[in-house]
Amino acid sequence: MTIRPFEISDSKPVIALWRECGLIVPWNDPQRDIERKMQVQPELFFVGEIEGRIVATLMAGYEGHRGWLNYVAVAPDAHRQGLGRQIVEHAIEQLRKRGCPKINLQVRTSNAEVIAFYESLGFQVDDATSLGMRLISDG
Repeated sequence: MTIRPFEISDSKPVIALWRECGLIVPWNDPQRDIERKMQVQPELFFVGEIEGRIVATLMAGYEGHRGWLNYVAVAPDAHRQGLGRQIVEHAIEQLRKRGCPKINLQVRTSNAEVIAFYESLGFQVDDATSLGMRLISDG
């Protein structure tokens, strides 16, 4: 898999991949999320390609205190090939180069398989509660 920065022309296949992976929820418009990311650290939005097909994505960010991973996706027919590990490790390296001391991500507590995946990469479950406040409604 080749990992490269996202390009606007990738929007349709990326959104299709997110749909296929169940990452799209009614309160987040994926096109708006892409537009927002292109305004803030677009170089930290990655796609993974195999023979011209986008099979993985990862949207990272770093605000000077913590790094974040979002929209981590691997095409279901490409699971168990190390592609998720490859794109996450790529993002970790890019965040490390920026001096990022810690990375956070959110996984639904019911998603044991994904939690186990991140634990296999060295992530640990933090004793913290995730809170959020919607400032702009996409729905």
